[in-house]
Amino acid sequence: MKAAVLNAFGEPLAIQTLPDPTPGAGSVVVDVAAAGVTSYAANVFNGSRSYRLELPAAPGPGCIGRVREAGPDATQLKAGDWVFCEPTIRSRDEPSDTILQGWTYRTDAALPLHRLYHHGAYAEQMLAATENITRLGDIDPADAGRWCALSRLLVPYGGLLAGDLRAGETVLVSGATGGFGGAGVAVALAMGAAKVVASGRNERTLDDLVRRLGPRVRAVAMTGVEADDRRRILEAAAGRIDLVLDFLPREASAAQVQAAILAVGQGGRIVLMGGVRSDLALNYNVLMHREITLRGAWMYPRDAIPRMVRMVRAGLIDLAHFELTEFPMDQANAAVAHAAANAGPRQLTVLRPDRGATG
Repeated sequence: MKAAVLNAFGEPLAIQTLPDPTPGAGSVVVDVAAAGVTSYAANVFNGSRSYRLELPAAPGPGCIGRVREAGPDATQLKAGDWVFCEPTIRSRDEPSDTILQGWTYRTDAALPLHRLYHHGAYAEQMLAATENITRLGDIDPADAGRWCALSRLLVPYGGLLAGDLRAGETVLVSGATGGFGGAGVAVALAMGAAKVVASGRNERTLDDLVRRLGPRVRAVAMTGVEADDRRRILEAAAGRIDLVLDFLPREASAAQVQAAILAVGQGGRIVLMGGVRSDLALNYNVLMHREITLRGAWMYPRDAIPRMVRMVRAGLIDLAHFELTEFPMDQANAAVAHAAANAGPRQLTVLRPDRGATG
């Protein structure tokens, strides 16, 4: 099979031939149709993110594809089924040992998993764990790239489930101008939030969220001054904040997180899913007396995937909101550059291994 291979950090992806994978017990081989390219892929590939990834490898976390062959213990998957391949593989004897297939392994103990499911989705075929496969039903092959938005939507969905979002509540999405944050606004609305306060620094992107998603979205441009930002959040909410979903990036300050935490009402919940590297100075009395729950969440539970597929099928989330740009396999490096230059809630960059060459 052909694959876009990272041979060393700092080198461009190289189109190479790799052995075709063979399924065994607990695994499936998928013909990859479309794989999303994250906005920070270039930083993974140049080594600046320090992701643990044994090279050479075909990277790429998750894909849309069709089953080529299922292992002997699969009872429902059939050749030709359209599926979503979820990249989070957990050890069967210790679920905290995880990898993101084709992206990184999180602990030394997870290295054998990484070696077994070594190559990711930037290839014509991929070996995937059976439990990581979700059937989509029939889709138009031309729409496979748009279905890659599932990867973008599922992460905030996991956070909103962790925060126990209930219909009619007010949600603050902190860091709403990024890819996951912007998707979180749409998912919160689909789950029945009465109001979503979308905060961030890019006013144009915030205005676009309001224009596309409607009057239940209230935009707040952040200033970086904690007291002012908290006041603006509460004014936009015109009431209490029930749940905060934090997707602030690495470069964000602790003050930005603090502004959101202190805006939460009695019995509120805060879910941290971003990349902030600053230590937080938590207000003990506020957390205790307001009975606030503060927790982290990483990715999403497995049962969230078919639920999200049903939300899309029901029209609660419109994949047409995403601005899709697709690249054939031999333009993998152009796809990585495009994703870096076009990061935002609407932008979706996709590699199409089923379109191996431009001509």
